[in-house]
This record gives sequence, C-alpha cells and structure tokens, in this order.
Amino acid sequence: MPEATFTFRVDDELKTRFSNIARAHDRTGAQLLRDFMRSYVEREEQAGGYDAWFRRQVQIGLDAATAGDTISAEEVEAEAEAWRRKARRKIARAS
Repeated sequence: MPEATFTFRVDDELKTRFSNIARAHDRTGAQLLRDFMRSYVEREEQAGGYDAWFRRQVQIGLDAATAGDTISAEEVEAEAEAWRRKARRKIARAS
C-alpha cells in the first residue's frame, strides 16, 4: 500500500507529553496516530452506514403513512394493554 506523509502543527507541550506517554507504552507517536486515524475512519464509516439505514427506515415509514397504511392510536393502545396484561400474568405466576 502506498504511504503518504501527514504534516500538521501542534503545541510543543502537547507534542512532548504525547510522545512521552507513547514511549511509556512502547509505542511511537506515529503508531498511535495511525491507530487513531484507523479507528476514527472505521467509526465514522459505521455511523454513516447506520445513518443511511435509519434514513431508509424513516422514508419507509413516511411512504406507508402517505399511502394510508397506518394504525390508529386506539389500536396501538389496545395491543399494548394486551401485552401489559400478559406480562402481569407471567409475573404473577413466577411469584
């Protein structure tokens, strides 16, 4: 894999402290920065994937609502009450 040099400015004190801590862990600053960059890229790519999935799910819901494919609040509440009754019976039997 081709490599490139990444140059940036940092406060002298921060650079010294970072280098000292890296050395204490038998690592170089460059190794730690590469690790951080890989981790950051992976985390952001995963977040982007989640964001795309979430947006698709929202659009599916919006499309269903626009098409009239909805459930009334009363139906939702009746189903939730049935779940609660079932859970209470299960808890009562376990006690």
